[in-house]
Amino acid sequence: MKANPKGQTSSTKMPRYFYSAKSLKGEEKSGILEAKDIHQLAKKLREQDFILIKAETEEEKIKKRKPKISLPFFGGVSLKEKMFFTRNLQVMISAGLPLPRAIETLALQTKSKKFKKTLSEIKEDIIKGKSFSEALANWPDIFPELFQNMVRVGEETGTLEEVLKILAQQMEKENELKSKIMGAMIYPAVIICTMIGVGILMLVMVIPQLAKIFEDLQVELPATTKLVIALGNFFVEKWYLVILIFFFFIFIFSQIPKTKKGKEILDTFLLKVPIISPIIRETNSASFTRTLSSLIASGVPLVRSLEIVSGTLGNVYFKTAVIEAVEKVRKGEKLSEALKPHQDIYPPIVIQMIAVGEETGETSNVLAKLADFFEEEVGRATQNLASVIEPVIMIIVGAAIGFFAISIIQPIYSMLGAIQ
Repeated sequence: MKANPKGQTSSTKMPRYFYSAKSLKGEEKSGILEAKDIHQLAKKLREQDFILIKAETEEEKIKKRKPKISLPFFGGVSLKEKMFFTRNLQVMISAGLPLPRAIETLALQTKSKKFKKTLSEIKEDIIKGKSFSEALANWPDIFPELFQNMVRVGEETGTLEEVLKILAQQMEKENELKSKIMGAMIYPAVIICTMIGVGILMLVMVIPQLAKIFEDLQVELPATTKLVIALGNFFVEKWYLVILIFFFFIFIFSQIPKTKKGKEILDTFLLKVPIISPIIRETNSASFTRTLSSLIASGVPLVRSLEIVSGTLGNVYFKTAVIEAVEKVRKGEKLSEALKPHQDIYPPIVIQMIAVGEETGETSNVLAKLADFFEEEVGRATQNLASVIEPVIMIIVGAAIGFFAISIIQPIYSMLGAIQ
């Protein structure tokens, strides 16, 4: 029974949850149960010796079925916006501002229309009686499982302010790491784009003019010159096909990581490239240690923390290693022991320091220090990568210029020889 604003009572139907659960023996179970909220659902399942893994209401399930059309680079919510939201929300809550009012204030400040609409709907859900974590669950594309679970723990333990502070720090570190990697890639990207742009201009503006001269003089052309002239003619006459091919390749390369096989091939390749491999290992190790540290510090149980972490890792091999470790930890094995078979992926220092944390009971602090160490290493590695890429790009640019020069000069030289 629920009281309305006028003091009258009316019966309310409890929501139906689609759930997945596991027993301590590893037995899986799924179905539908009625419960007042997700906490009551978890309690009902615990009484049956099952641990709740995943749950969503009928309303949430219907929402997911609705087709969502999204274009890359448009209408998204950036990490910086979420970081500022989390940090400012923590400050407002610590100042004693009610949660709905704090969210409403932050919604007015955000520049993203999508984020503004999301925050307004979250505020409305909270006013209607939903918890903050339940309201966030309707927006998994903006607030991932990591965010939702940490907020849920903060609500249950009364430490929401502290949890939001940890989340803000986590996002700041993640943003800093991404900035370092992006910073190292800007220079090579600018040089390559400039080189491609100059090459296309030459093919479109210069080569057709030279082709006419060679044709008028009836000069015998070498194979490289014929190739360059054919490319120039193709760019001039079939420019619409060039644009279509360009966007086709962008689409294909953007879809490869989204397929299971494509992602596996890409991750295998990245782990075997000598210069890139150390950065991939250190980036994933930093993400693993930072996220796990934040979850443990927030009070999330180790097994559940590992399950959440596995969903945040980018590389499929790191993800698989954590999933395998989850099963071993669930059976009572220590995390450091569970990760030992994966020393080819995780650096030995990760396993050794986790073992130290388990012995001293300071796993969260040890993981946070490890994350700082790996983030610094990634910063150094990306600086070194930029210094290595620079001469490689110069060689590629030189080879491209040399190819064009030889293709153009060779027939001119032959023509001058014939005149003499």
